Amino acid sequence: MAYNLFGTRLLVLANTLANTLGSAAALTLAALATVPSAAEAASITLYNAQHEQVVNLLAKDFEKQSGISVKIRNGEGPAMAAQIVAEGAATPADVYFTENSPELMLLEEKGLLNKVDSSTLATVPARFSSPTGAWVAVTARENVLAYNTAKVQASQLPQSLFDLAKPEWKGKIGIAPSDGDFLPLVSAVLALKGEAQTVQWLKGLKANAQIFDDDEGVVAPVNRGGVATGLINNYYWARLHAELGDGKTRSAIYHFGNGDAGAAVNVSGAAVLKSAHNTDGAQKFLAYLVSDRAQQLMANSHVMFEYPLHAGVAPDPILKPFAELSPPPLTIQQLGDDSQAGKLLRQAGLL
Repeated sequence: MAYNLFGTRLLVLANTLANTLGSAAALTLAALATVPSAAEAASITLYNAQHEQVVNLLAKDFEKQSGISVKIRNGEGPAMAAQIVAEGAATPADVYFTENSPELMLLEEKGLLNKVDSSTLATVPARFSSPTGAWVAVTARENVLAYNTAKVQASQLPQSLFDLAKPEWKGKIGIAPSDGDFLPLVSAVLALKGEAQTVQWLKGLKANAQIFDDDEGVVAPVNRGGVATGLINNYYWARLHAELGDGKTRSAIYHFGNGDAGAAVNVSGAAVLKSAHNTDGAQKFLAYLVSDRAQQLMANSHVMFEYPLHAGVAPDPILKPFAELSPPPLTIQQLGDDSQAGKLLRQAGLL
């Protein structure tokens, strides 16, 4: 927190008084010194690991609606969560907004998050948010299999995610194990099958797969025909389709069914830091994110392609209706904080 000049002088004076008048006067002045300046009270700092283009749109709209300015720092979800842990109480972040729940679970476990206002939590279904009220879910997304329609027929696609580790899929699958979006999928497999079967599946994937840096790097070659299929989150294919149009889109997405791990649904979410400098402004930003207005903006952005969690807000029409998805019956707690998933990826030689 950047103190104003008046506050800095008060801290110096407090130190002096501690040696003369005693601790009571010193504590009073020290408390005054930590009062945020008017500029700080009218702003929040957002550590953002969601889609930058959409978050910039949301931040501007929130500023217009609330009068609170939003200072944005962008980065990858796991890296930003690790940064918050490293910064501890000294972090400048008021709000953390990220694509995947495990990063929020990590910060919750570390005791770094404030409770979200109950009225905000009540805006979305409780099963998607923190079980203790430490963060609120904002949108949902599904794991899917993108496939090149000239290389693979729909009838040839695997019934289960685990089939992709079988020898017949060698050279036909693309994955991005170092992408933060891959970790929750591994966590889903771990929760459903246990450690031994998860490692076996990961080793099979390593033997079969072409490795890419991220999901965008997977879906583009699938569309070009460089690899037949690829494991991604649903919005990467939708975004590519929006960019290319029907004429240049040579791929489609396949939804695993029957509660298969491949159909795992995860959520993006937001939290207020316990050390927030503007807790009131941060809580207002979370309430805004799950409001009808913000959820409509996200759904109609033609960039985000995730499922709004506010009741009554329809997703982009390119998405399969949320009620028709068939995810495995996993809770946010079962997906955990991704630490074990990362360990198993390293054990399998994928990281």
